Amino acid sequence: MSDADRRKENNIEYVSFYLDNQLLGLSVLEVQEVLPMQTITPIPKSTKALAGLLNLRGQIVTAVDLRERLGLDAAPSIQESMCIIVADGEELFSLLVDSVGDVIPVAKNKFESPPATLAPHWRHTCKGVYQLQKGLLVVMDVKALLDINNNIKNNG
Repeated sequence: MSDADRRKENNIEYVSFYLDNQLLGLSVLEVQEVLPMQTITPIPKSTKALAGLLNLRGQIVTAVDLRERLGLDAAPSIQESMCIIVADGEELFSLLVDSVGDVIPVAKNKFESPPATLAPHWRHTCKGVYQLQKGLLVVMDVKALLDINNNIKNNG
């Protein structure tokens, strides 16, 4: 096994993105694609976290406003948001984020559990953190983010 193969085996890659200046990540294995903001049709009487529906090459995709989902203030302009497409079973979802960064490789053994001091609504949706040279990468749990019916603000 070459050194490059060993590094690859010991690393995991995350698609990084920002919400309210916080660096967050999703495993590259969970991300289908990244798109600029799409036209979203609101869903009447849905929760605020469900931004609406969008048409992705003929497939209807549910758009989730991650700022609302995580209890953050609304984005100054949703038109500048980006869409991270993820799948939950056969269904596709678009996670609306402020911006998308690079794919960040991190050593698997550097993974740390979410800090106990994390706010309850973040602790529920966070898998853990990695310390980077320039801050923290907070790894998010896609399943928990899509569990819209679970009112995370009431957990913890």
